[in-house]
Amino acid sequence: MEMNGVQRLENGRAGVSQNTGRTQTGGNQVSFEKLLQESAREGLNFSKHAAKRMNERGIAVDSQLMSNLEHAVDGARKKGARDVAVIGAQGVFIVNVPNNTVVTTMSQSDMKERVFTNIDSAVLM
Repeated sequence: MEMNGVQRLENGRAGVSQNTGRTQTGGNQVSFEKLLQESAREGLNFSKHAAKRMNERGIAVDSQLMSNLEHAVDGARKKGARDVAVIGAQGVFIVNVPNNTVVTTMSQSDMKERVFTNIDSAVLM
């Protein structure tokens, strides 16, 4: 069984699958970049850190919020953003756009310093 490039082996250990960057489908070769863009359309992923922060801070993600986040990230992607702060009523979601992954979150009440580093863009929801 494989999930996000990590395979679960029979003895319970995990191994990383090797990807050459190209896939053969029907005689056509597809570039790694195209595969990455296609997988990005599948929806946002949440890192373990982000999931933990959401749980600690009581941030609930429903289908409407998820749709809004995906739309915001897609807009940022079209503008060339790499690391974006998506700011909304529920809080702030820091997203790594190329990996389509929410890396951390904070609620409105957690934003005491109101300083964000290592982002290149912000989207207001």
